[in-house]
Amino acid sequence: MRYLSWDELAAYRARVRGCLLGGAIGDSLGNPIEMKSMVTVEAQYGETGITGLVPDRHGVVGRITDDTQMTLFTAEGWLRGYARIMADGTGGAETALVQEAYLRWLDTQQHDAPQPELSSPYRTGWLRKEPWLYARRAPGRACEYGIPKNHVPDPRSAIDGTPGPVNPDAKGCGSVMRSAPFGFTDGSAQYSFELAARCAQITHGHPTSYYASGAFAAMISHLVTGQSLAAAVRLGMELLARYPGHEETTAALRKAVDLAAAGPATPERVESLGGGWIAEEALAIAVYAALVRTTYWKDRTPIESALLLSVNHSGDSDSTGAICGNLLGAHYGDGLLPQQWLAQIEGRAQIAMLADDFAAEVCPGEQRP
Repeated sequence: MRYLSWDELAAYRARVRGCLLGGAIGDSLGNPIEMKSMVTVEAQYGETGITGLVPDRHGVVGRITDDTQMTLFTAEGWLRGYARIMADGTGGAETALVQEAYLRWLDTQQHDAPQPELSSPYRTGWLRKEPWLYARRAPGRACEYGIPKNHVPDPRSAIDGTPGPVNPDAKGCGSVMRSAPFGFTDGSAQYSFELAARCAQITHGHPTSYYASGAFAAMISHLVTGQSLAAAVRLGMELLARYPGHEETTAALRKAVDLAAAGPATPERVESLGGGWIAEEALAIAVYAALVRTTYWKDRTPIESALLLSVNHSGDSDSTGAICGNLLGAHYGDGLLPQQWLAQIEGRAQIAMLADDFAAEVCPGEQRP
């Protein structure tokens, strides 16, 4: 539990809110153009691609995808784990509680509406009762097929580059795009890294997938405590380098950092980092977009430009947008997010409420004596 001044407390709560809401904005921006080539995007929306929220294939603006859905259930599961640790002073159940939360998410993908609580031991809590979450938004195969295996990683197991037992070849970005909440608590960045890496193995066993998830959570941990974007990325990479088999993830991040320093930012440079379908590429694109300065969209704020850069490419636009939005929101807080976009985001009130629940548990407002 953190003991902060009131100003520090307000900043922390704004960053947690910003992280979840920023991720939802990036997710919703990228959703309508996911899997479209930039040639197609430019033909449809103009030479700079999309410049704001646009309707999806059903004509709806502001819809989130499985990226935000799973991030919210990650937050719920880890919040329960953290609360249990604070209540009895011991850990050990946190990965099991996250796994149960993913079962609740999977339940939303298999039914049209909330099911009776008594029919299953994991159907608990208010999040699963939200009707808007009962929508299939192209969930990842590794997540859908991995969760039912009920793998609960040992919270004390080593993170050593060994493939996990579930989908050991899976290195898609589905473990990364849901991992921001592991950085919200008051443990060290290393704790956030290792918890995210272990929980990634619930569905994604490839070391690159769980290392990218861990590095992302460590960056969020540094951001919510007030580090700059550049410092958070650097510290996350330094932590990543301590683990055997980190090289593929590190190389992708190094390329993104170097490219951001070279400038100027364009969609073509984004695509030089890959399509974002796999873990290290998705994180690299998000980091690049968050770090680089761009005037590509001359009438947009830096936050808006970064979000637009993160989605305007021929790849997994919603995931790269969601990860970039998590980073930006954790740095700037919710007050600086584009309010005209935020107002259109599906479930924004419930997302903010979950963020506030998390912040209240970690930092209840007590002062240092």
